[in-house]
Amino acid sequence: MPDFAASRQTMLLFLKARIPFISLLTDERERALELFRSLATELSVPIFFHTLTQGVRDIATNRVSNEDRSVAGALDFASQQILQRQNLTFVLTDVQDIDGDTPIARQLLDLVSSATDRGGAVVVITTGSIWPRLQRQGMTLTLDPPNEDEMKGIVSDFLAPYRGSMQIEWAEPELVEAATVLAGVTRIEAENSIATLLAKGAILKTDLAELSKVKDRIFSDISGLERVKLSAKDVTMGGLAGLQAWLEKQRPLLTMDLRERGLRPPRGVLLVGVPGCGKSLSAKAIATSWNLPLYRLDLANIHGQYLGQSEARLKEALCTAERVAPCVLWIDEIEKGLAGAGSSSDGGTSTRLVGHFLYWLQEGRARVFVVSTANDIARLPPELFRRGRFDELFFVDLPNPSERQEIVALYSHKYMRRELPPAMLQELVDLSEGFAGADIDAAVADVAKVAIIKGDAAVDDAYWRTVFRNIVPLSKTNPEAIEAIRAWGRDRAVPASGQPIAQDGGQPRARRNVLV
Repeated sequence: MPDFAASRQTMLLFLKARIPFISLLTDERERALELFRSLATELSVPIFFHTLTQGVRDIATNRVSNEDRSVAGALDFASQQILQRQNLTFVLTDVQDIDGDTPIARQLLDLVSSATDRGGAVVVITTGSIWPRLQRQGMTLTLDPPNEDEMKGIVSDFLAPYRGSMQIEWAEPELVEAATVLAGVTRIEAENSIATLLAKGAILKTDLAELSKVKDRIFSDISGLERVKLSAKDVTMGGLAGLQAWLEKQRPLLTMDLRERGLRPPRGVLLVGVPGCGKSLSAKAIATSWNLPLYRLDLANIHGQYLGQSEARLKEALCTAERVAPCVLWIDEIEKGLAGAGSSSDGGTSTRLVGHFLYWLQEGRARVFVVSTANDIARLPPELFRRGRFDELFFVDLPNPSERQEIVALYSHKYMRRELPPAMLQELVDLSEGFAGADIDAAVADVAKVAIIKGDAAVDDAYWRTVFRNIVPLSKTNPEAIEAIRAWGRDRAVPASGQPIAQDGGQPRARRNVLV
């Protein structure tokens, strides 16, 4: 992603070379015009710009050159001036309907032809595509939103006039973190965000958390992604000590500047294992504890009916995820979206989707922490397990006794608002042998429903035992499938519990240091 200085240098070379047509792709018109103002001063050549509200003006002096504010009038004026004078540059900011063979595109093509003969240059600032015949007359340049270094300068400059007159606690570390959070938004969006904080009368260190919500408001309508609303009190996770310890080490790296060491931010984790043991809940818990927005990407719904539509949707969704970074991207049951790679039944769409997704995982540098979950490991493409795609592969197993005790206590406190006596808690741990976390959740929830209807007095120890004995977990209804999943995890993944995965006989087996 080129920064402002690199884009400016490229545009300088284009103008020196007198490229007759230049399309500048950007969402920031004012920032683009700022670029041309600086170039007009450096090159000492006349540069004119046109807007629908101001007509044609000299960019250096801001004097009106042509009062006709229409695009057609601007093109006529530019054509006349280019025929009379050499080495003129015209910047058009509001030209529409030039993505095909249209009258305005034809008129613009004639103007470019005149510019070619007279050493002129025509620049179109746009966010859309250009008619190919017109585009082949020149060059294209993209002016991306400010990167982290630029954003740090923008935030620092915006706060500078207020230092001394109000309480501003942001020093260098906070400015760096603010720039990391805001990278990807436009300058005006960043300035509006800081201005909103200033309106409270002070800028505190705690306000950094508020910035993470800014992008959520800016990108509230996101194609291909679903914003998952979270509440800390609703997201509770027991067990998985190994996963949680690993995540604690990764959190600071997500917002640190790692470029000096040539490292990329943490990329994410792939969680595989027994259904109902907390894989999906982990994604929500990570976003909640890290105070980051959570977006869900449903690869199964990416597929479109037209050729290339699926790939375009996936690319758009991943690009949008990069713009809202830092964030957590949750891909639930990833095998459903990536299944079918290598087959010809869908015309190769699945293969292309897998290829694009794996390339993005491997080469991406955005601060997007991906949490992917999978139940059916056999349907996953083997390329997904290669080092560099995910930072780690964790296996989420059936909870062991100590984890079941933690989970039962957690849901008892959540649903019943009370602690269980130690003896009763231990008895429920024994009764829940083979339970997944979801089974324990369902059992305690059933008890809580009766307590709501009949009162807490109706829920005695005997009723707790009855409910737990009536739960038939998946490990008993389909033991062969569960054991096959656990056998795969013993050799190929890091135990999310932090303890080796037990075999049928109850004895753990050491994990081999392999991924596939």
